[in-house]
Amino acid sequence: MKVELVAITKPTVADMPPGVFVAYAARVSNPTNQHNHETSPKLLKYLQQHKHWSPFEMAHAVLKIETTRDIARQILRHRSFSFQEFSQRYAKVDNFELSRARRQDTKNRQNSIDDLDVSLQRDWTANQQAVIAHAQEVYEQALAAGVAKECARKVLPEGLTISTLFMAGTFRSWLHYLEQRCDESTQLEHREVAIAVRDVLAHHVPEVFGHEE
Repeated sequence: MKVELVAITKPTVADMPPGVFVAYAARVSNPTNQHNHETSPKLLKYLQQHKHWSPFEMAHAVLKIETTRDIARQILRHRSFSFQEFSQRYAKVDNFELSRARRQDTKNRQNSIDDLDVSLQRDWTANQQAVIAHAQEVYEQALAAGVAKECARKVLPEGLTISTLFMAGTFRSWLHYLEQRCDESTQLEHREVAIAVRDVLAHHVPEVFGHEE
């Protein structure tokens, strides 16, 4: 799993970071105070706490995310974002990733528990490797025989296949995404992506994503 920032709003009206620009836009009705950047972090925190979201639509960020395709399917459900994803129709697939098995929580179907014994984990890893090897063999044979990539991809295991996507959205969308997907009700692998997203955005836009809500 990898997450990196690839694009972000760059204000042209003044030399200010994108987070400060959100505060600048929020003060559109108070132009004499728009350049009071010292109080911007306090204003941004106030806006989030009181759910005044529209100023956070004035800035935009694009992140590159590498994860398995099953987790990518969950990410694509966030429809306030725009996406570009690696297409198996046009490019050959050669990246796979093993996962760790967890026990189903019988009291909460949204939860799983990482307490399975070593021998089961070893068998789970071996079975995944066998699935990948067989799927890869069938896939390669199909391509070599002239089968189109869009057809050959049908044999690939979605949960073990790596995908890359660009995820573009406003700061408002990112805040809501993080609120939902950093929560413990989210599948662990997706939560790890969300936490990485939060860390990246907090590094580049501390005024918006760097403080506790």
